[in-house]
Amino acid sequence: MKGGVFWNNTMRRKIIPYNPVLKERARLLRNNSTVTEIMLWRCLKKKQMCGFDFHRQKPIGEYIVDFFCNELMLAIEIDGMSHSGREEYDKKRQKDLEKLGIRFLRFDDDDVFFNLGKILDEIESWIKKQS
Repeated sequence: MKGGVFWNNTMRRKIIPYNPVLKERARLLRNNSTVTEIMLWRCLKKKQMCGFDFHRQKPIGEYIVDFFCNELMLAIEIDGMSHSGREEYDKKRQKDLEKLGIRFLRFDDDDVFFNLGKILDEIESWIKKQS
């Protein structure tokens, strides 16, 4: 992957290059989603969240984020067991992606599972503050 963020002038949206090797890995992650990823995805897909288009397991740069909205430049991450012991990697990853202008919302796996309504309210509130 080379370069940074590019603008598609005809559609006025940012195009963020990614390492093509990640495309297959992202497909595998989508096909093996966790319960909480499935729960949240059911509420984000098809522009259900304030009319914004989200993608899941989206390759960006050298990384893959759980959910991403290009228009908002927003990544949503669910931190579960797979993140245990990887806190430093996650910090570096987030910092690298923030350099591209991406903002993050992070939620704990248990919070998504037991308090999905609260999580959806937090996402909606964040979006409304950006508008």
